[in-house]
Amino acid sequence: MAESDPNAEHRRRPRYRGTHPRRFEQKYKELAPDKYPELVEHVRARGMTPAGQHVPILVDEVLAVLAPKPGERGVDCTLGFGGHARAFLERIAPDGALLGLDVDPDELAKTEARLRALGHGPTALFVERTNFAGLGAALGKVGWHDGVDFVLADLGVSSMQIDDPWRGFGFKVDGPLDMRMNPTKGVSAADWLARTSAEELERVLVENSDEPHAQRIALALDDRRPTLATTLDLADAVRGALPSRLEPDDVQQSLRRVFQALRIEVNDEFRVLEALLRQLPSCVRAGGRVAFLTFHSGEDRRVKHALAAGLRDGVWAHVCAEVGRASSEERRANPRAAPAKLRWARRA
Repeated sequence: MAESDPNAEHRRRPRYRGTHPRRFEQKYKELAPDKYPELVEHVRARGMTPAGQHVPILVDEVLAVLAPKPGERGVDCTLGFGGHARAFLERIAPDGALLGLDVDPDELAKTEARLRALGHGPTALFVERTNFAGLGAALGKVGWHDGVDFVLADLGVSSMQIDDPWRGFGFKVDGPLDMRMNPTKGVSAADWLARTSAEELERVLVENSDEPHAQRIALALDDRRPTLATTLDLADAVRGALPSRLEPDDVQQSLRRVFQALRIEVNDEFRVLEALLRQLPSCVRAGGRVAFLTFHSGEDRRVKHALAAGLRDGVWAHVCAEVGRASSEERRANPRAAPAKLRWARRA
C-alpha cells in the first residue's frame, strides 16, 4: 500500500455557519452519495433532490411504454445522472446495448464512470458527447446503421445543472449568468442579453415561455443591459419590471419563465428538438418505440404535432392518446416531476 506524502499539505474542508450547509459546494455529503448513502436517502425522503444529483422521473411509466427487452438496442438521448439509463441497462442485459447522449462534458464523464462501476462495459454502454440533434450521426459512429429498438428523450434540465449556481440556471443564489448546457461552447446568457434588442427579447419571452409581461420585462432589461452579469442581477431586474400588484407566487412564476426562455434561446433547444423529431423515424427499427418527457408547452406542442403528423403519414403505427403524468406519490417525493408529460409512439 502506498504511503502518504508526509510533506503534503493537509487541506481542511471549508467551514460553514450553523449546523447545516447552505451553499451547493458545501454540501459535501450529498455530493458524495457513495460515502453517505444514509444522508442521501434522508434528503430524498423529505421530498428534496440531493445536491449534485438528479432523481429520474416517471421511470416505471417510461419502462412500460418502451418495454426494453434482453438483447435490444436503445438510446437515452439525455443521459443526465443516468437514472433511466441504469433501468434500461438492467432490462436489456446480458446481450443488449445502450447509447447515451449528453452535451454536458462534465456530467457525461461522471455518469459514464458511475454506470461503468456497476459493471456495464464497452459492449453494453456507448456514450457520445452531443445533443440529441446528433442522434443519427451518433448511431452511425457506433455502427448501428439499421437503427435501434427504443429511444427516450427526456427534455428536462438535470438537477445537477439547476442546483449548481456556477451554471447560472437558477436564481436562488447568485452565480454567473451562463445557462449553457455545454459551458465550453456558444454564447452565455449574459453575452446574449448584452447584444440582443428589446424587440428580440420580447419575442423570446413570448415564444419560449408564454410570459404575459414580456414587453415590460424586455424594456426593463434593455435599460439594465450593462449591469446584467449574474443570476441575481437578472432576477432583481425582472422583479423591478413586474406590476406591483402581483402576488409573490406570480412573481416567482415570471422569474421561472424568464430564466426558462433565456435557457431555451441560449441552447437553441427548439431547433435541436425539431432536428431530433425530423430524423427520429429513420433511427428506429420497425416496431420500435419512442418516448418523450416534456416539461413546458413549447416543447410538448412540437412533440405532439410531430407524432400526430407521423401517425397520419403511416410512420408511426400507434401514438399515445393521452399524456402520462407523475402520480401524486411521485410528485410529493420529487416535486420536480409535477410538470412532466410523457408522450410515446410505436414505429410502423
